Amino acid sequence: MKKVEWYRDFINLKYRPAKNDLNVLFYFEPNAGVTRDDAIGRIASESSTGTWTTLFTMPPRMKKLMAAAYRIDGNFVHVAYPFDLWEKGNMPQLLSGIAGNIFGMKALKNLRLVDVSLPRDYIKNFKGPNLGISGLRKYFKVYNRPLTGAVPKPKIGFSAEEHAQIGFETWMGGFDCVKDDENLTSTNFNNFYKRVEFMAKLRDKAEKMTGEVKDAFINITGEVEEMKKRAKFLHNHGFKYAMIDVVTCGSASVQTMRNVLGDFGMAIHAHRAMHASFDRNPKHGMTMEFIAKIMKLIGVDQIHSGTSVGKLVGSREEVLSVANLLRETRVKPYKNIGDEEKNLPRGIRENPC
Repeated sequence: MKKVEWYRDFINLKYRPAKNDLNVLFYFEPNAGVTRDDAIGRIASESSTGTWTTLFTMPPRMKKLMAAAYRIDGNFVHVAYPFDLWEKGNMPQLLSGIAGNIFGMKALKNLRLVDVSLPRDYIKNFKGPNLGISGLRKYFKVYNRPLTGAVPKPKIGFSAEEHAQIGFETWMGGFDCVKDDENLTSTNFNNFYKRVEFMAKLRDKAEKMTGEVKDAFINITGEVEEMKKRAKFLHNHGFKYAMIDVVTCGSASVQTMRNVLGDFGMAIHAHRAMHASFDRNPKHGMTMEFIAKIMKLIGVDQIHSGTSVGKLVGSREEVLSVANLLRETRVKPYKNIGDEEKNLPRGIRENPC
C-alpha cells in the first residue's frame, strides 16, 4: 500500500487564489534542521486538512480542501484556503484553523499571522459594528471634533459612588464619555449594578447642566449569561455603550454580545487587555491589525489601538495602521518585520477587509 506523505503537496507556486479563497500572510522561521519547504508545508497543512501521521488512503474531496502556499517571499508565505473549509459566521472556527495548532508546531521556531484577506461571501455572515463611527457621531451630535473620554485613576479601588463622582467631574470638564478600566467589573467595594445606578443619576445631571450628550464605557466583562444581564441593566438606565474585554472574553462571547447589544441599539467599546500576549513579539503570534480586523467583523464599534506614547508597547506606525485599517474599506496590512509592500499578496493589498 502506498504511503501518503503530503506536506509538500500543500506548496503550489503555480496556484492563483480563487475569488472566494481566504488568503493569509504569515511570517515564519523554520526550526533547526527543518527545511524551508517542510516548514511551509506544515503551516499550510496543519491549518487545513493536514495531519502529523503517515496516511495510506485519501478521500478524493481532500484535494479540493487543501490549503495552498502559493507565494514565498523570503520569510513570508502567502497561503490560500478554500472557502468550503470554513463554517459561515463562526469566528472561533476560523481562529482554530489559521491561528490554531500551527503556532505549536515543532518544525517552526517562529510564526506570525500578519493579515488575512476575507472574501465577501465570508464577510457577509458577520454583523459588523452596530452603530460605527457615523452612528456614534449622530448619537452624540458631534461632527467636527474627536469624541473624548477619560478613565478614573487608579483603575480600581474607588467605591461605586466615588467612581460616579469622578465621572461627573469628567463630564463637567467637557468629556463625552467616562471609561471603566479592564479589571474593574463588579467587586465588593464597587458593585457593577450600584455603579451603573450612580453613574446614570450623575450623567443625567451633567447632561442637564451642559446640554450635551454624555455616556460611559461601563465594563460588563464576565460569564456570558451575566454579561447579558449587565447589558440589559445598562440599556434600562439609558446607556448607549457596553465595554467588553474582547480578548479575554473571546470571539464567541463577543459574537453573542453583539447580538444582545444590537437588539438594544447599543455599541460595543472593546478593551484589548491581553492582546500583547499575542502581538508583542514581532516574530511570533499575530498582529494587532489582525485582532482589530476580526473584532470589527464580529461587531465591535470601537477598539483600543494604542497611543504610541506612555507605558504600553505599540509604535506610532502600528497605532496609525490599526486606525486606518478600521476606517477604510480597502486596506493594506501593516508592513511588518521589514516587509516591503511589493511582497504583500495582491488579495491583501486590494480586497476589502
